[in-house]
Amino acid sequence: MKAWISNEINMPIVTGLNARMPEPFSFRVAASDGAARCGVINTPHGAVATPAFMPVGTQATVKGLAPEAVRACGVDIVLANTYHLMLRPGAERIAMLGGLHRFMNWPHAIITDSGGFQVMSLSGLRKVEKDGVTFRSHLDGAVVSLSPERAIEIQSLLGSDILMQLDECLKLPAPRDEVERAMALSLAWAARSKRAFESVPPGRALFGIVQGGDDVALRLASARTLVDLGFAGYAIGGLAVGEPQETMLRMVEAAASALPADRPRYLMGVGTPADLVEAVARGIDMFDCVLPTRNGRHGLAFTRSGTLNLKNARHADDPRPIDPESSCLAARDYSRAYLHHLLKAGEMLGAIVLTTVNLGYYQSLMADMRAVIAAGNFDDFRAANAEIWARAEAPSP
Repeated sequence: MKAWISNEINMPIVTGLNARMPEPFSFRVAASDGAARCGVINTPHGAVATPAFMPVGTQATVKGLAPEAVRACGVDIVLANTYHLMLRPGAERIAMLGGLHRFMNWPHAIITDSGGFQVMSLSGLRKVEKDGVTFRSHLDGAVVSLSPERAIEIQSLLGSDILMQLDECLKLPAPRDEVERAMALSLAWAARSKRAFESVPPGRALFGIVQGGDDVALRLASARTLVDLGFAGYAIGGLAVGEPQETMLRMVEAAASALPADRPRYLMGVGTPADLVEAVARGIDMFDCVLPTRNGRHGLAFTRSGTLNLKNARHADDPRPIDPESSCLAARDYSRAYLHHLLKAGEMLGAIVLTTVNLGYYQSLMADMRAVIAAGNFDDFRAANAEIWARAEAPSP
């Protein structure tokens, strides 16, 4: 196998934490059913039950919902975005104000991405080099540099419980030589990120990110090199960026097979309810995606019976709630007709209610998966949901 990085870095293990120190990061698998597993991640800001779905709070807020409402949906951990927060209001300012948890009034766990995906999406506004990325801010055009070391520094200033290495993410499909180049660069940045992480206060965790596009051999090589470096957890990145679901799941299965069983596995930027169930079946523990919140703002509700577009005229006279059996009050207390009216009128309450419904459904789906894994019934649950979703997507006769 090629040497993807020039040197190995052996990180010291922090020991001797006393009772006044924050609880250190840890992960425990409680039960398995095939490759699917349920467990718990401990962080300095509380426990996270896995499999876990992490709502995206790009600008230190889950759009449209107060933190208390997010927590009421059953959320243990949210994701915030390094790229956006470094530009506005600035990591140093957030640190001065007490850190991101206090700043956004979220006393629970926070994971931050490194900003790599957002920087890569700037295309013509950025330049990728060995030392890092230089880009122009989308806010004011100012030239900004982001290196692996600076990405770790920003996340440390924010006070993240889980930090991510800087990586390069490509849109698929892409030429193999370009995928291999980006993967090798991401591995070199992983080593530098880990070295920079030595200065981060104890108790927090750094995850490496598996890259390799849609090539199984590159995915395996990336995963094995990251495992040799040694991280507290491992993410699988660079998927759900244009490839078919079948390809995505094949890459997930390959990467997960090369990752240690005693570390959490995080599939970045995924996805639909079907994506989540199929990825859990392949051993994934953590997810984030904008789908439930973004789609809620645009009138689409996720339910146990499939999706509902509340903008459709057929809902205008429908007095039924979205789901009378849901544990989410928002899904039980508002009629479809009322939500249709709110959306047609452009009232913000419609987006708020549907965002709440969707986050509640996603959290319920994860809780159901944890329960059936513990009971040894995951395959039945997986098959039953696949049948429901297939029926919901089938064209009307």
